Amino acid sequence: MTSAPEQQPGEPGFTPEPASDKLVRLLEEGGARFRPIEHEAEGRTDVVSVLRGNALAQAAKCVVVRVKKTKKTSHYVLATVPGDRRVDLGRIAELCDARHAMFADRPTAERLTGCASGAIVPFTFDPALELVVDRDLLAHEEMFFNVELDRSLALDTKDYVRLAEPRVESISEEEPADSGR
Repeated sequence: MTSAPEQQPGEPGFTPEPASDKLVRLLEEGGARFRPIEHEAEGRTDVVSVLRGNALAQAAKCVVVRVKKTKKTSHYVLATVPGDRRVDLGRIAELCDARHAMFADRPTAERLTGCASGAIVPFTFDPALELVVDRDLLAHEEMFFNVELDRSLALDTKDYVRLAEPRVESISEEEPADSGR
């Protein structure tokens, strides 16, 4: 008895594997040291870090950035920075030898990552999305990130670098001081 051929993208009834499932499989097959953390549904890095009990600097904040190289050409970067910092768009543009960089719109970010906004993982499964991680995030033994709005992972940072194979650069800047407004 032969099995049916695997459905391909664009075919009727095709349902892509969720990025969270791909990620857990990658981590398990790669022998990574990680643990799941269940919590209330939350996508804001500062709030979910309190729920998980991790330092904000250990949280991976993942943002999809559109990088414009010319008027007609652009590509996308998954910028991953510590939770207590923000993405330096000027630095991303500089690294990519681009005219400028901007945050991607939500539908594009969700399509490229396969994740809901607020639960974008610091891995890329789409060749159109380049993974760049801030070196300061890698200074900790363990990093934390949402895989769903109500589920996070704590992952050994060395295993992350080994399996994700990110481009490591300085791509963050300090969050501005609260203006009190």
